[in-house]
Amino acid sequence: MALIITDECINCDVCEPECPNEAISAGDEIYVIDPNKCTECVGHYDEPQCQQVCPVDCIPLDPAHKETEEQLMEKYHRLTGS
Repeated sequence: MALIITDECINCDVCEPECPNEAISAGDEIYVIDPNKCTECVGHYDEPQCQQVCPVDCIPLDPAHKETEEQLMEKYHRLTGS
């Protein structure tokens, strides 16, 4: 699954620089995650880095974008060209 940022986001800007896929960007009111770029850090790290640094715990799995670890790894390879 990709991750999603909920309305609890306080726009603190700590998650965006942590994303190795550049999937996080500033939205109109809160930060947003592009599900086409989010691999939950599969291929880069053992855990999603944005979740690790979020001070308000507002980055859960996105139920609208269910993916297996294998699909996330395929996305990682496609995004990184490796």
